Amino acid sequence: MAPALAMVMVAFLLPCSVSGCPEVCTCSDREVNCIEHQLRFVPDNLPPNATTILLDYNRITALRNRSFVAQNTLSRLSLRSNQLVSIHRQALAGLSQLQELDLSGNYLSLLLPEIFLPVPSLMALNLDNNRLLKLEAELVGAIPRLQSLSLQGNALTSIESGFFENVPLLRSLKLAGNPWACSCAIHPLFQWLTDNIDKVPEVSAVSCKRPAFLSHRPIVSLGNGSFAHCQDSWLNPQDYAFFLLIGPSTFLTSICACILAGSLAVARRRMMAMMAVVHRRAGTLARRAEHRQR
Repeated sequence: MAPALAMVMVAFLLPCSVSGCPEVCTCSDREVNCIEHQLRFVPDNLPPNATTILLDYNRITALRNRSFVAQNTLSRLSLRSNQLVSIHRQALAGLSQLQELDLSGNYLSLLLPEIFLPVPSLMALNLDNNRLLKLEAELVGAIPRLQSLSLQGNALTSIESGFFENVPLLRSLKLAGNPWACSCAIHPLFQWLTDNIDKVPEVSAVSCKRPAFLSHRPIVSLGNGSFAHCQDSWLNPQDYAFFLLIGPSTFLTSICACILAGSLAVARRRMMAMMAVVHRRAGTLARRAEHRQR
């Protein structure tokens, strides 16, 4: 009886039992450790009651549809330093309790906003050292509780207008190591950095890459005067609508006017030619009549 009782106690104390743990991983205290095992896919038989899953330093290239659908108590997921190039829009389905997600050190260049809709409780997102070219405002809008976002070492050149309105709870933003283009498009980022310097570690390292004469200059040091000319060139949506409506109509009116003017000119020439013919014929008839009278 004693050995049987001991086995029951072990099973009770270790929720991630051997039977519910992938062979290549180790499970203890609801943490699943699958670090550095040359995995190419997320294991299928992960414990459903895990709160932490570590899949760092493997060879996973894609997160497939509903990869963690059974792990509805998971609060921390790390896929650091894999070979991720794509994430299915429903890959994180079921992770409504997820609070920390580490996707750093991969090859991601594009992230769809739909990917983060299943994780509304996410508070910390690490996207360092990927190949991100753009980060849409709608993407962070799907994560209303986000407090920490790390974007270091990507290929970002600007931040969309409206991006920061979608992360009202943001407390930490890491941006160094991106090739920021210090043109008018960088103005939303400059404004946010100016107002939230305390939320950006090493803010002086967030510097311009282009144009060349601003290379390595901290964005926060540019000053409002650097963007004065941008205000004059910005157009409201109503202005664009005006040009789209008036422009084509003006063009068509010009064409019609040209056609009308050309038609009138041709008609006038024809009329003048006909009048000349009539005058010649009248002169000829007059000479013939005079000749007969003689």
